[in-house]
Amino acid sequence: MRRFLSALLAAALVLSAATPAMARHHAPAAPKADKASAAAAQPAEQAPLLRIGLTSGQPSVTVAAGGRAEARTESAKPVALTATASYEIRWQNGAFLVGREKLRGEILIIRPSDKSDGGLALDGRRYRGALELRHRGAGLTAVNIVPVDDYLLSVVPEEMPTDWPAEALKAQSVAARSFALKSRGRHAAEGYDLCTTTHCQLYKGIASEKTVSTAAVRATRGEVLTYGGQPIEALFHTDSGGMTESSEDVWGSHVPYLRAVRDTPLGTMPWTKTMSKADLEQKLAAKGHAIGRLRAIELSPLAVGRAAKDRTASGRVKAMIVTGTKGSVTLSGNAWRSLLGLKSTLFSAKLTKDSVTFTGFGAGHGLGISQWSAKRLAETGKSYADILHHYYTGVTLQTDSY
Repeated sequence: MRRFLSALLAAALVLSAATPAMARHHAPAAPKADKASAAAAQPAEQAPLLRIGLTSGQPSVTVAAGGRAEARTESAKPVALTATASYEIRWQNGAFLVGREKLRGEILIIRPSDKSDGGLALDGRRYRGALELRHRGAGLTAVNIVPVDDYLLSVVPEEMPTDWPAEALKAQSVAARSFALKSRGRHAAEGYDLCTTTHCQLYKGIASEKTVSTAAVRATRGEVLTYGGQPIEALFHTDSGGMTESSEDVWGSHVPYLRAVRDTPLGTMPWTKTMSKADLEQKLAAKGHAIGRLRAIELSPLAVGRAAKDRTASGRVKAMIVTGTKGSVTLSGNAWRSLLGLKSTLFSAKLTKDSVTFTGFGAGHGLGISQWSAKRLAETGKSYADILHHYYTGVTLQTDSY
């Protein structure tokens, strides 16, 4: 939320900045695992592994283990790490320096050698799973190799308040798991699957974990939303304002499971933003739209769930025209949202002598789960499966994916 892309259209720039996570296009294929990564990896009966980019371009990092651990490369003997010490790691003359030990190789893997729950700390922040270090460009790139469910233990409480109903937290867990599996390879060019920000999903490691959200993740283990046999890009946003959106009205491309659906009540999370005409004129000019002095705004009245020539079926703005003394400009609702910092595209606009007031509902891009509406559905007795099927059209809740 609080409380969650790169896309082919300019509108996607809005989504990557929205709360919570992000709307993005289909992820590229996952990168092939190399031998050193595989060595870090997979115990029997393990959940699928994700590669989470933690840092990049660092001259050095500090690693500490919560229990016994070892560091190894593909061409050097492993070095034992003790739980009582921190180790500075840097790249020097074709080798990793781990404290005073030199390990030659291209990839350094650090993994626990016991079953301690203390995890591995990178620069003071602890993570489950293993750490991978590579020398890339001007510095080190650090990647957390972690089972998807252990990853979710941090993601779910970052993306949804943990005092919300258990069924809402379970719905969030399944959506976050589905999104993560669909998005593997999203950052393949950087050497990992997902980042730690709302561009992907918020991830801060062990310190974020909470008992109730951990229970929700565990209760839905192996459950993934699929369409056509594949995990879906299970997007979510803060509040729909009364109706979610269809993908083509945000991205410009049709995704069959991201269809507009009604929520109740309508007109939730109302908001207002007022700015001076001069401020709006300056913001437009900075983007290459010098309209002069603002004279008029053309936009149909707002009614949630009612389409118009310049509004989608949910009532969100498709396009708004402003006219000034030097001409007019037409921008999409998403472009206006990004330019002016509006909470959603479900808004109206009123021009007065010296200012413009935007009044709207909801928060976020409007695709997929409306988190506040999911909370309300859970409070009325709906199950997490009911919630998921309400927001994602024609999907299958696969319960034994691993």
